[in-house]
Amino acid sequence: MPARRSLIHHRDFRWLWAGDAMGQLGAQLTGLALPVYAVQHLRATEWQMGVLNAAETAAFLVIGLPAGAWVDRMRKRRILVVADLVRAAVLAVVVAAAATDHASIPLLVVAATVISVANVFFDVSHQSYVPGLVGLEHVVEGNSKLQATQSVALVAAPAIGGALLRVIAAPALIAVTVVTYLLSAFGVGRIRHREEPPSPDSRRPLRTEIAEGLRFVVHQPLLRRIVATTSISNFAGSISGAVLVIYALRTLGLDTAAYGTVVSASAVGGLAGAFTADRLSRWVGEARVIPIATIACIPAAVLLPLATSLAVTPQVVLVVSGVVLNFAVIVYNVAQVSFRQRLCPPALLGRMNASVRFIVWGVMPLGGLLGGWLGHQIGVAATLWVAAAVTALAALPVVLSPMLGMRDLPTPDAAAPPVTPAPEDPPA
Repeated sequence: MPARRSLIHHRDFRWLWAGDAMGQLGAQLTGLALPVYAVQHLRATEWQMGVLNAAETAAFLVIGLPAGAWVDRMRKRRILVVADLVRAAVLAVVVAAAATDHASIPLLVVAATVISVANVFFDVSHQSYVPGLVGLEHVVEGNSKLQATQSVALVAAPAIGGALLRVIAAPALIAVTVVTYLLSAFGVGRIRHREEPPSPDSRRPLRTEIAEGLRFVVHQPLLRRIVATTSISNFAGSISGAVLVIYALRTLGLDTAAYGTVVSASAVGGLAGAFTADRLSRWVGEARVIPIATIACIPAAVLLPLATSLAVTPQVVLVVSGVVLNFAVIVYNVAQVSFRQRLCPPALLGRMNASVRFIVWGVMPLGGLLGGWLGHQIGVAATLWVAAAVTALAALPVVLSPMLGMRDLPTPDAAAPPVTPAPEDPPA
């Protein structure tokens, strides 16, 4: 049997990969620059940081479900390009406002909200686009390479951003992200592969199509447990994320360059996870690796609030926590995203991914608001302990499932039978 050819030789995937690299770099630089700018220059409070954190994912809760049906009706490459251009334009407005001394927390919240809308369409389209672009036999390889790119961006961007913040202001760093999103749009726009969207005549009422995506997710027993774990984990991450920058810069007394170094060093775990996820899944078992990865997240979450009391430099504690967490999350994501893509019929991919995103990302703005409120009420360190407890709860759906005793995840033929579509609603 001839060896399977690597996706490195796939022209269209190379352009997707290059565009994704630029987009990921921009996203990571933005994720560093915006909260640092809010905390250091606009003097944001815990509650304001919670609101800003919530705005970054609010669209997944508000339009997450219909976005999947819309994506399934359109050409996904075009959506990816438009989303990149929107993000570039919004960040350009933030840069202009900062340069003219008109920046404010409300402006950052509005910008984050608009970017979250673009992120919804980009993420749903991106995950639904890969299988059709590379073929199902290359899905795991494609996801591993894209996760590796994200991990490289996680390593490089905070280090670059932290160093740049020593000599330039945060708005100048945000201006760099405008360029990266434009380059991302250019790269994706070079893809030759053309999809044929479903004929408008075959479309059914939006409510019917949304319901099919949700039904597919909740009727697959293992997928249902994975989604529950991911949702609770993201809720916990948003609680801690709302106060993490304040914790690092104010409670632990790190400067922006040191914080950037912590984030960058922590991302090495994600890079290692991306490069080993495929091999680790084959060695441990693609089913078993999912609950093992969630268990590994618990000590990583517990280490965060301990940074104030351990007889170790706080930076070292934060880095160890970040390395373990990023490694586990990437291994988990490669396994479960590949499972979803392989299990779902191609025509349902957009709606399935949107339904999953709605459930697992829709809780994040709620977690951000809760984290901001808790930070104000009980303090930042206590809020991180709450997040660690929720992280432990998140592991239960997959740890208490058959996956620990399984090696392989089911294929479409062996999985639960597909959900019978609901009767169509009468035309409006």
